[in-house]
Amino acid sequence: MQKPVQKPARARILDAAHVLMLTLGLARTTTKEIAKAADCSEAALYKSFSSKEELFIAVLDERLPKLGPLLSELTARPGEGDLEENLTEVARQAARFYAQTVPIAASLYADPRLKARHEAALREMGTGPYKPIQRLDAYLRAEQRAARIHADADTYAAASLLLGACTHRAFAYDSAAGGTAAPPLDEFAQGLARTLLSGIGSPG
Repeated sequence: MQKPVQKPARARILDAAHVLMLTLGLARTTTKEIAKAADCSEAALYKSFSSKEELFIAVLDERLPKLGPLLSELTARPGEGDLEENLTEVARQAARFYAQTVPIAASLYADPRLKARHEAALREMGTGPYKPIQRLDAYLRAEQRAARIHADADTYAAASLLLGACTHRAFAYDSAAGGTAAPPLDEFAQGLARTLLSGIGSPG
């Protein structure tokens, strides 16, 4: 009987990193543990990824809900589709995205030196937690130019409010062991989009 074909090393490394970062947190996950879980050597891991930070960004881009691509797609076609539906989908994907990124990154806040080192590495790579806010701001500004958002609306503040609410959802509720469950995702996303648009949407 033939053995099942193994995934390429890079895919195995990303899968292992995703699982370990979710269960142990970013701070406690080591490249040695990731390599072991991926059934490869650390040397093989470093052939694909130069650092744990680069691997973390790859996990965000390739294993988590696709928030970045959604925002890029919407920004490329402002004025299309129903604006409330567009923002509802952004809120839905953002809530899913932060539901995974918050547990991964939370452990960094227990170690200020590790957090500072991680942030410095992300700055070197030209990325960081601010990127989704910038991308959503770019989309809202595009819709502003298409006259679907008030000309005087603060789009950066609006982007921060929407994504901040999605991030907070990951902190505020815990359905495990009988804890308080979060509101249904679709209901939450639609309510957030509708409320935001009541303040910044163009009446025309």
